Amino acid sequence: MLSHALEEGVLVITVHQEPGIDGRAELIDKIGGLIHAYRSAPVVVVLDEAAVGGTVISVILRTHRLCDSLGVLMSVATQSAPVRRLLEARMGAGLTHLVIHARADIAVSAAALAAAA
Repeated sequence: MLSHALEEGVLVITVHQEPGIDGRAELIDKIGGLIHAYRSAPVVVVLDEAAVGGTVISVILRTHRLCDSLGVLMSVATQSAPVRRLLEARMGAGLTHLVIHARADIAVSAAALAAAA
C-alpha cells in the first residue's frame, strides 16, 4: 500500500494504491507512525497513479492536519491534475498551505530547500 524513503533529509512516503474505505484508517495510522518516527524531517507524500481516488484525498487532508499540528512541513506530489485541483479545493481553513506538486523530484528538492532555510 505504501513505501517510504529518506531523500535529501526529506521523508518521502509513496502511496501505491487507493486504500478504499476499509483501508483508510490503516493507511492514516501507517503514515502517522512514519511522521512521528522522522518527526524533524519535512514530509512529501507521493501519490502513484493507482492511488488517486476519493479515499486518498481524505487521507492526505488528515495527514496535513497532523503535520500542521506537529509543525512539520508537508507537501504532496501527484501527476493527476484533477487530484491536485481537488486537494486545493478541500484545504481546510486555519491550516498552513499545502504545497502540491506535479513531480515528486521537484517536491523533494523544494521541501529540502525550505527545511534548510
